[in-house]
Amino acid sequence: MKRMFMPAVSLLALSAAQPAAVIGAPRMDAGNTAQLLAEVKTELARVGDQVKQTAEAALAETKKHGEMNQELKNQSDKLLTDFHGLSSAQNKLEGIMEGLESRTLEVEQMIASGGGGGKTERVTAGMEIANDERLKAYVEGGAQGSITLRPKNAITSADASGGGLIWADRETDPVGMPRRQLVIRNLMNVTTTESDVIRYTKQTLRTNAAAMVAEEGTMPESAYGWTKAETNVRKIAHITHASDEALADSGQLSGLIDGEMRYGLDLEEENQIVAGDGTGENLTGLLTDATAFSAAAGLPDATRIDRLRLGLLQVALANYAANGITIHPTDWAAIELLKDTTGRYIFGDPNTLKTPMLWGLDAVPTLSLSVGEWMVGNFFMAATLYDRQDTEILISSEHGTNFVEGMKTVRGTKRLAQANKRPAALVTGDFTFV
Repeated sequence: MKRMFMPAVSLLALSAAQPAAVIGAPRMDAGNTAQLLAEVKTELARVGDQVKQTAEAALAETKKHGEMNQELKNQSDKLLTDFHGLSSAQNKLEGIMEGLESRTLEVEQMIASGGGGGKTERVTAGMEIANDERLKAYVEGGAQGSITLRPKNAITSADASGGGLIWADRETDPVGMPRRQLVIRNLMNVTTTESDVIRYTKQTLRTNAAAMVAEEGTMPESAYGWTKAETNVRKIAHITHASDEALADSGQLSGLIDGEMRYGLDLEEENQIVAGDGTGENLTGLLTDATAFSAAAGLPDATRIDRLRLGLLQVALANYAANGITIHPTDWAAIELLKDTTGRYIFGDPNTLKTPMLWGLDAVPTLSLSVGEWMVGNFFMAATLYDRQDTEILISSEHGTNFVEGMKTVRGTKRLAQANKRPAALVTGDFTFV
């Protein structure tokens, strides 16, 4: 029996050296421990058979003589002790095996995250227990009873500790750049056309000679005149390129490009509506044809509010009723910050949300105007915007070498015309005070 149990004792003694080897070669040590565990399991099976045979012999001896002789009793006790010892050894080796597998995983994760390479390695909880001298002494002593080992290292968010299990959240919605609010089109008269040229007539002469006439008296003659005018439909367009893979791999990309292309067309449209100079393919913008500001004599003209009121007066004197004021956000902020002699804001409580208004009209702050620039008047009567083709976004491989390069070209276009029919209905100026 002693010869039979000695291999198990040797195995336990060898297993005590396992933790020290964990750090150096985890894969090799895991294999050795697995081999030791297999041998212990074999030895346990053999001892189990011996226990069974001895138990059967003891039962037969008891039936025959009424009691079991002392030698058989001692043998049975010894076998049971050996059996329990081997069972305990098996459990401990299985625990060590699990620890080795955990350590192997830690090392693999450390290598994958760029660990090693001369860097100081963090001592994890698993490493600390594997190298604990109390564990070695426990195994060398036959692994009898139980042992409690508590690591001193706390589990933290470091890469070699709990950090490997902490993943960052990912937001799939991209953060886009800001977009300008496009408001001028909403102030205008907008219609559609089916042609590439819009022809219209504009009255250019009105001589009213109407007067009081006596019976059989000669009636004075009035004169009227109209002039033909026309405006051409213009095209706004741009393109961009994207690879087949990018469009296929990102479900959002096509929609994002579509939105950006549409915004780009609308932005250029507003720039043209406001400030197009009429040359080449440019529209003739509102500022280009609007009436220049001319202050009425004898009235205050010292502040932004004064200047805008005088502009509205000029529109009224031209027989038009203004429906709006456009102004740069910086100038509108300057107006809102005005205070009376007691320090109170002229426009009331800053904590109250109010629609920007001045002189009973909506004030529309817009970045489509420059700082110091303004327009007032009847935008609806001043000009008409003709939509010939709504925004169209097309994707095609038929451009240049796109087909062989695996690329797609995205094209955005829209067509429109603008006719400034009543320039006197708009007045434009600046906030330069002499």
